[in-house]
Amino acid sequence: MLGALLTVAAYLVGSISFGLIVASKQGIDLRSIGSGNVGATNVGRALGRGTGRRVLVLDLLKGFVPVALARWSFDLSWPWITMVGIAAVVGHCFPIWHGLRGGKGAATAAGVLLAAVPAIGIATFATWLAVKKTSRRASVASLAAATLAAGLALTLYGADWPARLAVGLWILIVARHTSNIGRLLRGQEPPE
Repeated sequence: MLGALLTVAAYLVGSISFGLIVASKQGIDLRSIGSGNVGATNVGRALGRGTGRRVLVLDLLKGFVPVALARWSFDLSWPWITMVGIAAVVGHCFPIWHGLRGGKGAATAAGVLLAAVPAIGIATFATWLAVKKTSRRASVASLAAATLAAGLALTLYGADWPARLAVGLWILIVARHTSNIGRLLRGQEPPE
């Protein structure tokens, strides 16, 4: 019962679009600026890097807190930890509070991994930062970090639950970045 309740709560918390909230407080419709995405990258473009970083941290916490509760406070089984983590990212991508039009899920997924498998989460976040700095493209960084996380989890855990979580997150991240992948293949993905 606790696992099911925490899964629902993770989805509902994941559905809070901090990017939209922060932008609307400044009188800006985030969906009509830049990429139209509600995540931290577009917030950074529209409202400045500092605001983008704050939204990044808040989006990361949406994944971290529910999974940390499931794994470390309530000591739930790995199937429930996986469900809670996936629910938080699905909430970010398809938020019930915002017409199911959410972000791409990378920051929330990083928070999930930091709480569920900290070593992989740290490696993933460090990879995202390094690739973002060198490529100047958040999409490339997100895809690289998600791929690394899935690869590391499969290498370390085989088909066990931590790997299922990381692969599930990878599938979500890739699916949410299909338009970016298309632009990257055509050489049309703009730098930050």
